[in-house]
Amino acid sequence: MATEPRHEPPFPRRPGKLSRISRLGTPTRDTLHGLGARAGETFQGLASALTTPSTPGAPLLSDASSRWVRLLPYVFGLALVASLLPTTVHLLSGDYGVNGALAGAIGTAQTAPLLLAVVRPLQAWWIIFPANLLGAFVLLASDGPRAHLWPWTPPSVVGYCALMIALGLRESRRTLFGVWLATGAAGYAMEAFRPDGYSSIHTLLFVLTGVLLLLTSAVRARGDAQRLLREQETISEAERAHRTLLEERARIARELHDVVAHHMSVITVQADSAPYRIPELPEAAREEFTSIAASARESLAEMRRLLSVLRSDGSEGERAPQPGLDRVQQLVEATVRAGVPAELRLAADLGDVPQAVDLSAYRIVQEALANVVRHAPGASTRVSVRAAEGWLTVLVVNGPATEPGSSVERGASGTGHGLVGMRERVRLTGGSLDTGPLPDGGFRVAARMPLAQDPATTTITTATTATTATSTKIPTTGKEPE
Repeated sequence: MATEPRHEPPFPRRPGKLSRISRLGTPTRDTLHGLGARAGETFQGLASALTTPSTPGAPLLSDASSRWVRLLPYVFGLALVASLLPTTVHLLSGDYGVNGALAGAIGTAQTAPLLLAVVRPLQAWWIIFPANLLGAFVLLASDGPRAHLWPWTPPSVVGYCALMIALGLRESRRTLFGVWLATGAAGYAMEAFRPDGYSSIHTLLFVLTGVLLLLTSAVRARGDAQRLLREQETISEAERAHRTLLEERARIARELHDVVAHHMSVITVQADSAPYRIPELPEAAREEFTSIAASARESLAEMRRLLSVLRSDGSEGERAPQPGLDRVQQLVEATVRAGVPAELRLAADLGDVPQAVDLSAYRIVQEALANVVRHAPGASTRVSVRAAEGWLTVLVVNGPATEPGSSVERGASGTGHGLVGMRERVRLTGGSLDTGPLPDGGFRVAARMPLAQDPATTTITTATTATTATSTKIPTTGKEPE
């Protein structure tokens, strides 16, 4: 009995997966349209890059410090033209049998623009590239006895490679990519017209130009990155110096708060107690004193708000009294204990020193001695504070270091706060500051501040409105004291 063939059920179909595969395998109309639009934009960008040369700027190697290095591209270009021009003319007329005048014109067009490539390489390419194509077509009609290479002659290959170096160092990557594609497309198109017996070198030129453009563009990109890094470092250094100045001004303003607040408190107490201390005071005068006391209290409240803005987040206000010249002796003694032989000459009678000048003089001595300990350990140091003709003079002079740099100097870089702080403190008092190295390797800090304050100019106004500072020479080594 015959048996019917068994039909195995087919594998279960998964419409979702098959449809997804179909969608991936068969491009839709929208996908093709998007790809076509993207390709059109790409070729349009390449065409724009090829027809828009970079802005004429400085020649190659123009940033070099040596004049001979700056002249090197011109010397190299002139040497190429001087060697390639007669070689090209002799090769075209001798080996390929081209007419002498035509060979001279083609050779000049292929080599002379190399001098232009030093400054404007893309414009030079627009001359040399058509000249090479014209030379290839001229070779079609020639039948020289030793004509072997097609479509480019050896001199044209050398000149074209030199042009690629100039292009890679100046033009954008899109422009370089367009030049490379145009070179390859022209070479492979010429392959269709290659005469019998000629050896084609268009692939060799295509590879050489690609390698040269890739290497030179990488060199230029590295140079651009280094230049941008230097610019960023310069900007960062300027921002750091500006931030240091602002921080030091805020620090000085916080310290001067106690000085100004003391005077305002005295005004308030005197105005409030005047009706009790002066008998039979007229009513108008009582009201005037009451108004003065109210204005002083309001000024104190505004000072506290200003201080809260200047103080850093989370920082506490200083509760200890502000130091002055009466504590300079302690600074010198601490410096001697740190291993620096220091001597102090402090005038016995300095007269009535304003609180702002008193505080600034102390801070200047403190910063100067801290610099000596950090940057010139073991150096003999002299500190002098004297008053003469209405001016307070603070002088700190140290000799050269007698010991290696301290661990503080080796372990951290300077913040720049020290001399910036001195400059700001002297400026707000209306004085002058002179700092700089000495011939023997030491350093000198000299500050001169007035003992008589101008009543029309208050300390807080000077500290917040002045924008210029005393010029000083800031050392470049070591860390400034905080």
